[in-house]
Amino acid sequence: MPLITFVMILLALFTIELLGPVQTWVIQPFTAAVAKVSAVVLQAFDSTVQAHGIVLRNVETGAAVSIQPGCNGVEAMIVVMAAIAATPARWKQKLGGLAAGFLAIQTLNVARIISLFYLLQWNPVWFEWAHLYLWQALIMLDGLIVYLLWVRMLPAPASGNQPAPAGGASP
Repeated sequence: MPLITFVMILLALFTIELLGPVQTWVIQPFTAAVAKVSAVVLQAFDSTVQAHGIVLRNVETGAAVSIQPGCNGVEAMIVVMAAIAATPARWKQKLGGLAAGFLAIQTLNVARIISLFYLLQWNPVWFEWAHLYLWQALIMLDGLIVYLLWVRMLPAPASGNQPAPAGGASP
């Protein structure tokens, strides 16, 4: 039953994410916020970087990356949300897992964006490989690790039906 719940929630969330109004009013502003956070982090050691909407740009060289839907960590978070929602736990525990998942995924995603920003300027071929293969897998792996750690931290379910000890009689 949890697998069916997971798949149904996953399908519903991905469908909702693709709706035009959700893209316009939620995903694009969120993606712009990810670009802004990335720029703020970069500006700590590189004052030539600025964010303009979903674009992260070096104002001196003109080098830029555009953070598109699919590169903002939302899809990985949707998978984590569906997995946590489908797992039997209290709502407070689920909210804690969602918060931890969001923080872990977005922290790694900012590192991803920063590394890709500089990798593009250094070697576009390596940028393509890292963007399409390495980082996609690492972001999803991050989500999986967060989920597995969250499940591991859940208290064991109370069981009223304890198996009888070996040897037959129960105490």
